[in-house]
Amino acid sequence: QEPLVESGGGSVQAGGSLRLACVADDSSICMGWFRQQPGKQREAVAILDNNNITAYLDSVKGRFAISKDNAKSTLYLQMNSLKPEDTAMYYCAAENSALCEYYIDNIHDADFRRYGQGTQVTVSS
Repeated sequence: QEPLVESGGGSVQAGGSLRLACVADDSSICMGWFRQQPGKQREAVAILDNNNITAYLDSVKGRFAISKDNAKSTLYLQMNSLKPEDTAMYYCAAENSALCEYYIDNIHDADFRRYGQGTQVTVSS
């Protein structure tokens, strides 16, 4: 399998936008974006399954959007209205088990099988 490689991270001021990208794992049942803030556990931010059903962490609903371009096999995370508390290392992730359905309904329990190396997002106030 090809490694998951993220791109698009960077530094922005609060209120700004960034778009993260990741070469998709087309064998996966669902893919997602996770983040890990200093001193905290990694958490799922957004999940997208093969039926285009999405799930979002409450704190990013209405601001973040996950999508996939099948022609380019690329997963995106559009992040708008960024806040300093969004500062974290963001990881692209893939899962190919039936747990995807559970994770869609229980995003706080999500723990995928494969992760990328991560890309840093820093939001200044």
